[in-house]
Amino acid sequence: MDTPASLALLLQALEAGDLRAARAAAAELQRTRQGSTQLAAEVLHELRQPLLGVKAYTQMLTEEIGSRGALRQMLAQVERMEQIISDFTRLASERPAPQQVVSLVAHVQAATRAFALNPDSARIHLEVDVREELTVNGNGRLLEQLALNLLNNARDAVTGPGLVKVVLTHEDRAPVMYVADWGRGIPDAVLPRLFEPYVTGSKRGTGLGLAVCRRIAREHHAQLEIVPPAVLSLQPAPTTVFRVRFPPPESTPTPLPAPAPLAPAPASVRRRLLVVDDEEIIRSVFKDLMSRECEVLEAAHAEEALALLERGRVDLILTDKNLPGLSGLELARRARQLDPHSRVILMTGYPSLVTAQEALELGLLDYLLKPFDDIREVRVRLREALTGAAPRPRGLRPGNRRVDVLEDNPVSARRLTEALALLGLEARVLTTAPAEPTAESPVEPPAAVVVSWDFAAAHGRQALALARRLGQGAPFVVLAEYLSQETMLESLRAGASGCLPRELETPELSRELSRLLHIT
Repeated sequence: MDTPASLALLLQALEAGDLRAARAAAAELQRTRQGSTQLAAEVLHELRQPLLGVKAYTQMLTEEIGSRGALRQMLAQVERMEQIISDFTRLASERPAPQQVVSLVAHVQAATRAFALNPDSARIHLEVDVREELTVNGNGRLLEQLALNLLNNARDAVTGPGLVKVVLTHEDRAPVMYVADWGRGIPDAVLPRLFEPYVTGSKRGTGLGLAVCRRIAREHHAQLEIVPPAVLSLQPAPTTVFRVRFPPPESTPTPLPAPAPLAPAPASVRRRLLVVDDEEIIRSVFKDLMSRECEVLEAAHAEEALALLERGRVDLILTDKNLPGLSGLELARRARQLDPHSRVILMTGYPSLVTAQEALELGLLDYLLKPFDDIREVRVRLREALTGAAPRPRGLRPGNRRVDVLEDNPVSARRLTEALALLGLEARVLTTAPAEPTAESPVEPPAAVVVSWDFAAAHGRQALALARRLGQGAPFVVLAEYLSQETMLESLRAGASGCLPRELETPELSRELSRLLHIT
């Protein structure tokens, strides 16, 4: 292999002892490397669009004719390509992902569901031994990717039918995940360099999966290693055992399980769905996915979509974020100007905290991340959005100045009380989950609700559900110790009016509450 020019210049400068030239050559080598990596990541990202189309149609075909051999193999290869893209993009990323206290068990279980979707996993008997609830400070999506990569690695190590086992437990207060397989083992020549990119002992793998696992583990201050099979006391003993040991968590509340989703209501009339995406294959996927349930309109850009909206009613707008010309978010704003009750779902392959916050404050119904794991799950979300209730109100409920505050942090509760007082509102601070009102002692609904995501009595999603119940249709704002994309998306899907950081001082907190609750 030829030596890259920038590397050759660096070597020549070092041999000549020219420190200034060596520094210049090193800087040029770094720029070249970053540029090449970024270009590769962007090219791979663009491949996700056609892959999404192929995968979606394959999944729809399995509904019609069953998961036959050819379809099963096609889906497996598409998901393999998606995994390669995801792994490379993660390795190329230099930005740490936001973290918060999450359930390790819930995200590992999500990874096992994704693992089962791959047809090649059908030959594997997967056992998951959860010995206790585990919480870690981390990023949910990355934890799922870590677990899924280890599961895929274990599956690829097994020839034919076989067993893979996951064990989740504590060791000296530290949450620990084991992934064991009874495959052919790791060659001695590969073992010292196992976690380096493109190093693999499997003919199936790319050599990226374990490198990504190490990257994610380091971001979580966790230790990823191969341990002796005897540590699990399994009979027969596994061939290979990976262990991920997380740092012991601080004293934090354990997230409660998410409530079961409600069954979608049947549509009584034929509704209209507008799909806006500059990729024809994506529009085609949604037309074929939803045309039996509703009328599907298509637009390649926001301007075309706005022209359709001006000509007639649309029940739901599904738009990509990155459109030529006006963005999907700007389309949502203009659609709201035409019809304040417009329902909008945003799709993006470039998720970010800022975009999620904009979508939340615009009152969008959902925020879908490309590529979709299962197009049939997306259909369920669209069906619910088409037949669900109208978007929640954004302003204060009239005729009442009381705001219920679900917050058990005394410092934060005091700041909220002071911030609401500046707006002429009265805070009723609740430090425990209130009981259901009875007919004998009805409670007048509040004008609005402020709920802490970290409310110990009902953490995370449970806190959002409690705010909805307590508000009885009033708008609510979420307060979080640490703003993350997960917090934003869960707040958006629950119908919140906004999400604010907990540490805001009283004047700024008052201004933000006034803006989000439309107080004039």
